[in-house]
Amino acid sequence: MRIALVGDRSPGVRAHTRVPLLLEALRERDGVALDAYWIPTPDARDLEAFDGIWVVPGSPYLSEEGAVGAARTAREHGIPFLGTCGGFQHMLLEYARGVCGLRVAHAENTPAAAADEEDVLIMPLRCSLAGHEGVVRLAPGSLIEQIMGASSTVEAYSCSYGLSERYERVLSEHGLVFSGHAGDGDRGGDGLNGMARVAELPGHPFFLGTLFQPELAGDGRRPHPVISAFAAAVAARSVSRAGARR
Repeated sequence: MRIALVGDRSPGVRAHTRVPLLLEALRERDGVALDAYWIPTPDARDLEAFDGIWVVPGSPYLSEEGAVGAARTAREHGIPFLGTCGGFQHMLLEYARGVCGLRVAHAENTPAAAADEEDVLIMPLRCSLAGHEGVVRLAPGSLIEQIMGASSTVEAYSCSYGLSERYERVLSEHGLVFSGHAGDGDRGGDGLNGMARVAELPGHPFFLGTLFQPELAGDGRRPHPVISAFAAAVAARSVSRAGARR
């Protein structure tokens, strides 16, 4: 079961150092052995043969086009997809451009665009979430609620950018479901309550993005439920493809 880890690997990114531990934990605890290939964003092309695509944290990426293209490939080819932190942001960027037909930018990648907020999909947060934890309220009946087995969760962040609230409705009208939002107590009344934290695409085998970082949960020796669910979806696709080849 081959997965593409799309991101510019660096020992300075805590999430990247956690990934090998999480892959080993998936093998030992869930019995799912994933053959992971780290792919720098400038090289993120021709990913259709992978059983899963995970756009990992670590933005700004060397290639916005590579990160966005990875999300597009997963969406269009029905490949299980997980986008965490920067991966979530670029998943939204791809959907806004590729499905909604919007001409929008990510402020971190195109700082000059911040001068015209109408064109900026991913904006700087008024208060950075880097190094913080917060409550995420989960939509009833959503994939993320089923994965977590609860109506809310407390998660860790390492980011300073999020979805501009003015675009949530238009993305929702085009089929994307925002199934997790900042809950009460998230950064203590700084205006972030209610902001989108999770997005998913119904009808797709597995297409999920989280602004929070499941890689940072615990000590890395037990996979976060989101990562286990992604691995299960990858395994299901691999079995299905193997059966189709017989």
